[in-house]
Order: sequence, then C-alpha cells, then structure tokens
Amino acid sequence: MECCKTKTGAIIVRTKEQAKKERSTCGYRYRLISKEDKDVAAYVHIVDIQDSKPHYHKRTAEIYYVLEGDGEIILDGKKHQISKGSIMHIPPNIVHSAVGSMQVLVVGIPDISEEDIFFPDLK
Repeated sequence: MECCKTKTGAIIVRTKEQAKKERSTCGYRYRLISKEDKDVAAYVHIVDIQDSKPHYHKRTAEIYYVLEGDGEIILDGKKHQISKGSIMHIPPNIVHSAVGSMQVLVVGIPDISEEDIFFPDLK
C-alpha cells in the first residue's frame, strides 16, 4: 500500500503478503516496490530462486541479499557459493543466474524492467 506522497517521493509501507507475486526469469518474485509505484529510487523484489535462466541487464545494476537458503550464483561464468547473509553487487552487462533453493532480496537500480532483460547466446 502507498502511504502518502511527499515533495521528494512516495512513502510506501508494504508486506510480502501484500505484494504481487509473479513468475520471473529467476523464479517467483514478490514486487515489494515496483513498476506500479511512482517516485521511487529503486525497485525491490523478494525472489524465490527456481530454474534461474542466465541473463543480463544493459542499464540496471542489481544488489542481491540472501534472506534464506543457499546455493550458487554464476557471474560471467564464475560460480560463487552463497548462503543466508551473502550480498552481491551485479553491475550492468554481467551475465548472471543462480542455482539452489534461496529467497533473495533484489534491489534494482534504477529499476527492474522486462525491457532490460537480455539472454546471452549460449552455444
């Protein structure tokens, strides 16, 4: 729910249960702060990692923070073990995917847009 607008942006207070759940490239996401919200600095999703597909963004940087679970994140082909409490900064143009059973807080700066998801040619 949106609480109120200010001169500098929107104040938003929302629980995971109030967020829209949808399928995404990495599994299922809960859109805590997303495209339906106006005047926000970044988009924030909780993602349940399942069948993550390698992809990259041309303009979006992402910060991942593992809330629960463990597994691997693959960044430009290099595997990194991650678990609860791990944090990653993924700049634009880095091919990334994840394997394992994890719940991850994802912050997209400036946003997380379907128009900015690209899939590498994996021959």
